[in-house]
Amino acid sequence: MHTFSKLKKVPMMPYSKNMNEEAKAKARKPKPPTFVSRFSTTFSAMARKPLLKQTLATLFLLFVLYAIFNAFFQPTDSSAFDAAATFSSASSVLLSGATTKSPAINVFLYDLPRRFTSDVIHHHALARGGASRVTPDDDAAAPKYPGHQHMAEWYLFADLSRAESERAGSGSPVVLVADPEEADLFFVPFFSSLSLIVNPVRPPGSNSGSEKPVYSDEENQEALVEWLEKQEYWKRNSGRDHVIVASDPNAMYRVIDRVRNAVLLVSDFGRLRPDQGSLVKDVVVPYSHRIRTYQGDAGVEDRNTLLFFMGNRYRKEGGKIRDILFKILENEKDVIIKHGAQSRESRRAASQGMHTSKFCLHPAGDTPSACRLFDAIVSLCIPVIVSDNIELPFEDTIDYRKLAVFIETSSAIKPGYLVSKLRALTPDRVLAYQKELKEVKRYFEYEEPDGTVNEIWRQVSKKLPLIKLMINREKRLFGKQVECSCVCTNQTAVRTL
Repeated sequence: MHTFSKLKKVPMMPYSKNMNEEAKAKARKPKPPTFVSRFSTTFSAMARKPLLKQTLATLFLLFVLYAIFNAFFQPTDSSAFDAAATFSSASSVLLSGATTKSPAINVFLYDLPRRFTSDVIHHHALARGGASRVTPDDDAAAPKYPGHQHMAEWYLFADLSRAESERAGSGSPVVLVADPEEADLFFVPFFSSLSLIVNPVRPPGSNSGSEKPVYSDEENQEALVEWLEKQEYWKRNSGRDHVIVASDPNAMYRVIDRVRNAVLLVSDFGRLRPDQGSLVKDVVVPYSHRIRTYQGDAGVEDRNTLLFFMGNRYRKEGGKIRDILFKILENEKDVIIKHGAQSRESRRAASQGMHTSKFCLHPAGDTPSACRLFDAIVSLCIPVIVSDNIELPFEDTIDYRKLAVFIETSSAIKPGYLVSKLRALTPDRVLAYQKELKEVKRYFEYEEPDGTVNEIWRQVSKKLPLIKLMINREKRLFGKQVECSCVCTNQTAVRTL
């Protein structure tokens, strides 16, 4: 602008016009001088000056043009050039609709002793009266992994057990490596949730004289940690770069303090202390839904029930609200709320109820989360979440406010409040919730090619920078004991404030 102002001050030399030109000038509407016309006028003026002044003016003009060209088209600052190139590259990606893809993370799958994998399946079958002729060493007749709410451990193990050629086109963010030296992370395939439920709860002394084998989940937990603590790669970084599935809230409870450095895959933090697990270090994974996925489209025409719930009425801790909600809702019009335990018949009834209801109630269980939330999502039944401390899977990707109704516990227990809030939602709003549910449903389908399993691996891979930070940080501390060992709370920062 400084240069332009100087150019504008160059005096204009008068020159004669003929009558036609003057008439045309009057007829034309005057226009502001353009960038080009200013230079043209300047050149005309210079042409009528003495040769020396004209030469100086020409040199000055060339200098100005050089400065402008150099400033805008040939920046000498390399950082400015890099920033411009980066912006240009990013803009082209956005315009093309392409997405960037992070490099794959190398994962090593431990070959655990059988007692932690296939033997757990075997003993679970025996405890329920099946596979009585199958021995733990008989691979050909090994029983199938049984269906239950916490099957993430099986699906992740099965995914890594596939040939890499099968996994190559799956879009997985992790690559299985045979050499542990190449690994970024180490996966420990202990079936911790299945081990917890191998033997059904029995009255004290009921095992005496029984032919069924005695199975101890606690002994298996301790044996696993003893095995891990002998491994070179566990000892190398105190287990920080290891991944352990403990999706049942009570899984690994006996040894959780000894494995808390690892990345834990959990359903929530209801049974974990702040120094054992957190969103910073660990990954929240969905329950495996136990009812049929709804195959229809979004819509309210075939959903005549306002609100549906079927599950255990009496729970501990935060789940005590269930009994209160039963008393408030069981006589409400267009509301189905009934007690039901986990069984094949109950699952059929729950599928029918969720597929024909607009909203599905999700109160806390013994811990803040429960399987019915994920049953509701795959049913396109809008979850009504009454659980103040719930943590949800994949929340960096999914905005749950778009697909679920959240009601504070203190408000939900007011008679009439919950149903009046739901009835106030218009059909268009209900449809918007359902469409969002359909959009994200694949994140909760473990058997989808690019569903839950790949999303869990993506979440795990995002922990790698933090893992490396903690490993490098601890190495420079000369073996000092670190209080914030699992980065659950930023204790060091608190002390320095």
